[in-house]
Amino acid sequence: MTRITAAITAVGGYVPDTVLTNQDLEKLVDTSDEWITARTGIKERHILREPGKATSDMAIRAILPMLEKNNIDPLDIEVIILASVTPDYIFPASANIIGDKIGAKNAWGFDLAAACSGFLYALETGSRLIESGRYKKILVCGFDKMSTIIDYTDRNTCIIFGDGGGCVMLEPNTEGYGMIDSILHMDGSGKEFLFQKSGGSFSPPTIESVTNREHYVYQEGKTVFKFAVTNMADVSFKMMERNNLTSDDVHWLLAHQANLRIIDATADRMGLDKEKVLVNIEKYGNTTAGTLPLLMYDFENRFKKGDNLIFSTFGGGFTWGSIYIKWAYDPK
Repeated sequence: MTRITAAITAVGGYVPDTVLTNQDLEKLVDTSDEWITARTGIKERHILREPGKATSDMAIRAILPMLEKNNIDPLDIEVIILASVTPDYIFPASANIIGDKIGAKNAWGFDLAAACSGFLYALETGSRLIESGRYKKILVCGFDKMSTIIDYTDRNTCIIFGDGGGCVMLEPNTEGYGMIDSILHMDGSGKEFLFQKSGGSFSPPTIESVTNREHYVYQEGKTVFKFAVTNMADVSFKMMERNNLTSDDVHWLLAHQANLRIIDATADRMGLDKEKVLVNIEKYGNTTAGTLPLLMYDFENRFKKGDNLIFSTFGGGFTWGSIYIKWAYDPK
């Protein structure tokens, strides 16, 4: 029996127009361009400042051009999965809102929250639905409007995050292209080191929680950095071992864009030359669930049919993992 795999057949991306540079942040908190660049590799990030615009609005600005470019009818989309920790509302799901805005009237879908690992978790989920043989077109998105949950008086977090994201179309493939393997993990004991303290059922919104600025991202940077360096590198190397891939076999590494030092450590563990490591963190910062689809969007024209792509991620929770994809098409 011919194996069905889930192949990426189209890619889209979007970041807002407003740019927040390191020099801008120097005016808000005690920091400097040199300090931010040396520790993270980030030079600027994009922020959604338009009144009344939310995560779903960024998504449709990526999805609609992608559908048009690839001659995809929204009515053919069967499932929409949105990875995000900043949905428009707690409910309804922003995937539902996206479906309405793009005219995907025949689709069902849901939101998935796994912080910075969200896009890979969503890609895994969508791929398994394709492999079941029941679905032919699944839209997988990763978008975050992080500026809504960032404290711009906290220099430890406000320098890191930006807004934006990307999307892909998944379709069945029987030629051996698409998702080949995945390794995903989580460890809830890491919750206290990177999370949003209030707003959920454990600590609902109150006047006190707002006054105490508990609805913003809280991070213990040193602990998160140490855990991310070790686990992103290890899981990516394990992916290579499990699939008998050498560094020569890997064409591209797409690592979560949170910190350039973490990306470099992952590439070193895999034995990859810098030319194979895709980086755009200097332009966007950490867009959480949006970093990996944004990488694909920015570098899509470099990928050739049959290229071996290794994705690697780490996020709050803790969540982390790696996915191995054999690219399914030549530059369009």
